[in-house]
Amino acid sequence: MLFRRSPEDRRLAALRRAPPGPLRDYLEVPFEDPGTDHRQAHYLAIDLELTGLDPRSDEILSVGMVPIDGRDIVLGGAAHLLISPTGEVGQSASIHRLTDDHLAGGMDLAVAMPLVLQALTGRTLVAHHAPIEVDFLSAACRRLYGRPLVTSTIDTMILQRRILRLRGTDQVQPGQLRLQSARDHFGLPRYRAHEALTDAIAAAELFLAQAAHLGSGAGVPLKSLRS
Repeated sequence: MLFRRSPEDRRLAALRRAPPGPLRDYLEVPFEDPGTDHRQAHYLAIDLELTGLDPRSDEILSVGMVPIDGRDIVLGGAAHLLISPTGEVGQSASIHRLTDDHLAGGMDLAVAMPLVLQALTGRTLVAHHAPIEVDFLSAACRRLYGRPLVTSTIDTMILQRRILRLRGTDQVQPGQLRLQSARDHFGLPRYRAHEALTDAIAAAELFLAQAAHLGSGAGVPLKSLRS
C-alpha cells in the first residue's frame, strides 16, 4: 500500500529546499491541525482567470481571493488582482472578458504572487476544481522561486461529488459538479460567472454550505474535508 504524506509533512520537506523569499516565508508557517473543528479553521477561497488550461504555457490573468474564518466569509479581506500577461490574451477573452487593454495596467506576476502567498499563509486553500488553481500557482512559484507550491487544499467539486453519492446518486453527471449547479443544489444565488473575485466568493459560500451539510450542523475535523 502506498503511503501518502500529510500536507504538513510535505510543507516541512518543501521548507528545507525553499530559497529565502516569499515562498519560504509562506512555508515557515504550519498548516492547521487536521483534527481542528472545521468551524474553527481558517481558509482562503481562490479563483483564477487564465489564458488557457495548460500551466506550462498559459498565464494567470486575474486572482480573486477571500478569507474564511470559521463560518464567516471575511469580505473585508477580499482582493482582486489583475495581472499583466507576457503575451496576448487571445480567444480566452471571450470567456473571462479580460482584454489586452484591460490588463495593460495590471501588476506583474512577480508582484502578485507574494500577495497571494501572504494571504494563503496558515490557511487551507478552497477552490472549485482545485487542481487548476494549485497547478497554476505552483507553476508560478517554480518560475519565480524555483520550487513548487505546497498547500493544504479543499476542493468543493470533490465535496459535491461526495454529497451527491451520499444521496444515493449512482452516476454523477459532469454538469452536476459545475460551480453554479452545486450552488443550485443548496439554493444559493446565481452570480455572473468567470470573474475571479465573484467566483472565489461563490466557492466560499458553497464550501460553507457543503461543510454544514456533511457535518449535519455540527463540526467535522478539517482532515475529513481536505482533498
